[in-house]
Amino acid sequence: MVNSDAPLDTVTARQSHPRLAVFTDPEELDVSEGRELLERSGFEVRVLGTRDHSEIIASASSATAMVIGYTRVDEDLIAAMGNLAIVSTMSVGVDTIDIEAAVRRGVWITNVPDAASEEVSVHALSLALSLVRGVGFLDRHVRSGGWATDAAESLTRPSQLSFGVIGLGRIGRRVASLAAPIFGRVLGHDPFVADDAWPTAVGRLSLDSLLRQSDVVSLHLPALANGEAVLDGERLALLPRGAFIVNVSRGSLLDEHALIEALDAGQVRGAGLDVCATEPPALDDPLRRHPRVLMTPHLAYLSEQSARSYALRAAENVAQWARCGRPHDIVSKGHET
Repeated sequence: MVNSDAPLDTVTARQSHPRLAVFTDPEELDVSEGRELLERSGFEVRVLGTRDHSEIIASASSATAMVIGYTRVDEDLIAAMGNLAIVSTMSVGVDTIDIEAAVRRGVWITNVPDAASEEVSVHALSLALSLVRGVGFLDRHVRSGGWATDAAESLTRPSQLSFGVIGLGRIGRRVASLAAPIFGRVLGHDPFVADDAWPTAVGRLSLDSLLRQSDVVSLHLPALANGEAVLDGERLALLPRGAFIVNVSRGSLLDEHALIEALDAGQVRGAGLDVCATEPPALDDPLRRHPRVLMTPHLAYLSEQSARSYALRAAENVAQWARCGRPHDIVSKGHET
């Protein structure tokens, strides 16, 4: 039964076209199981391997379902794909999608909330420990001919340090639980978590108080809607001198120019980054070249297991919508059929 609130021309278009599902930009993810699931669910499936809107429209303008990696889905793209009913992301984040435009046009938006919590949390802690123990920097020192006491690093005992977690969702909580046996204190900030749901082993502080008391700070937030940084120059200045920063969430959360200044001044001793404001960063980007930065290529989420899980769960959302009119992991509602 078609939702009577859906525009008549949209309903007619959706009824008169066979269902087509398109994977736009799976990149390193394995879509084979997801593709098979959608084909068993009655979809024609195309794998495009592009984020380019003109290529997507040329190849799949009649698609009912889009399964995306990092493709930007704005109002123009939604409008150009007249049969589009659901956009399913192969990620937790949905910041590449114009949610308001999707809601206006009755398009469902879904995500994959828990395919790689283990991978991302372990990656964050790995970066933190590599910074504290100087692993990456010492490796560079040895490879350039240094050895032993030639190392310039001031190494630190983790049990003497406070570990601050900004954002206590699935991944932030897991990072906190992993850090607790290693660091002296684990502190947290998240205004959206109720007191009765707050992890007992994590001290609850305001953001500024957490920054003043944390020797290591790990970011676990979605991008802010206005694109502003959570850690700008003023907030980096609140940190104890010689603190460390870890970001495996979104590059926009950290003011990169302010970070470079803080690194050069010694206010921040080192940064471990899996994400950048622009990806990939230019070859001459100061973050790529900075000796106090450890950088990985936005792969904190990736493992053999998660590469399959992301694409499969995203496809399951589409298949569930096709079968029941509602997907599993709803970010915003579309027209019900």
